[in-house]
Amino acid sequence: MRRMELILYRDLAKKTLFGKMTELIRRYDAGSFATASEEEKELLSDETCEMVRELIELAEGCGFDGNLWHCYLTDLLVNAENAYSLACELKEEPTGTITEAVSKDFEVLKYYYDWDFAGMARALSLPELEMILNYQRDDRSGRRYNHRISGHICTLARKMAKAEDATQMRQRVAGFYKRFGVGKFGLHKSFRICPGESGVEIEPIRNIAHVKFDDLVGYEGAKKKLRDNTDAFVAGKPANNCLLFGDAGTGKSSSIKAMTNEYYERGLRVIEINKYQFQYLSTVISQIKNRGYRFVIYMDDLSFEDYETDYKYLKAVIEGGLEKKPENVLIYATSNRRHLIRENYSDKEDEDMHTGDTVQEKLSLAYRFGVTIYFGRPDKKEFQMIVQTLAERYGIDLPKEELFLEANKWELSHGGLSGRTASQFIDYLRGTT
Repeated sequence: MRRMELILYRDLAKKTLFGKMTELIRRYDAGSFATASEEEKELLSDETCEMVRELIELAEGCGFDGNLWHCYLTDLLVNAENAYSLACELKEEPTGTITEAVSKDFEVLKYYYDWDFAGMARALSLPELEMILNYQRDDRSGRRYNHRISGHICTLARKMAKAEDATQMRQRVAGFYKRFGVGKFGLHKSFRICPGESGVEIEPIRNIAHVKFDDLVGYEGAKKKLRDNTDAFVAGKPANNCLLFGDAGTGKSSSIKAMTNEYYERGLRVIEINKYQFQYLSTVISQIKNRGYRFVIYMDDLSFEDYETDYKYLKAVIEGGLEKKPENVLIYATSNRRHLIRENYSDKEDEDMHTGDTVQEKLSLAYRFGVTIYFGRPDKKEFQMIVQTLAERYGIDLPKEELFLEANKWELSHGGLSGRTASQFIDYLRGTT
């Protein structure tokens, strides 16, 4: 049998399990199994059992079920970043020579997808091999991916197995790339940065709270302003960096989580960074500026004491450096402070010859956010409305007067009037009634 080589997807061959499985298939095709001695068959059985173990470990770690060989191959494809997959990322499939080249790869991959393990199982007297063809996973499995992602990969694996030919298989993968993208940015919604010895890595946040804008009771004007700016951004229209400020517990961070969930399928990705990592901002932006997504770099609870100077990194990145900020990147931040940097009365006294410069230096960071959105504490009536709405949502059956009386008692000893306090009160009732 002629050795089948991949071109654009050549990196797949570097994956240990893929290399071992395809080598077994080549040896079977070459007739090695039929002529093997008993000792050689025993070694082949050991190798095969080890690969079955690896596939089962993968299934439990990723949340895969069904044909694990198909799921494994599909997982490799959706994570393979190459000239073809990146060209398809959130766009139509390219035409020309690159498609001709990748078509050869999919002829090879089609062969591996269609491989029938039954003959190999008989040759090795190893019926356990067939357990990977219809695997039923534990519902609690899935540490690498959440259920949404593993579901997408398993669905694509089933579609790939039913493809009539290599062309249809390639088109189905291209459709996945167009809808979700490729690699970690295609599969995940949000990320954090992890500096290490080899540089700055952008790592996925594997489980994000499934918050929706409707879950945040009230603040309709604030939510609309946030959505309007984000709508423009994902549509490729002019949009501004955004600062959500106001009192604690009023839904600023929850609004960012809701935005992350709502705009994922429109190509928005959120990268969380803290103020002690600002020196890595330029490196992070260089890694994402040429990707097909829209990125929000998110900073939660942003504020600085008057002696901290890390904000200067942020100022330079947002606006002021020689290099233009990429069109696919915006900065969103939440803060309890409107002006972000602590100001002292001494800033306005005559100790400094240019007191106006001192004040303007501290205000200049906030001014770089073109959209500012205020989240204020609710008054008593608004607080009771939030409590009542959440109680109805979760089926808490208490007379209104009793509900409000208990809510008022709760807020006095749990941080005062806020949406967070109302939510905590309702959670308390759900756990005790």
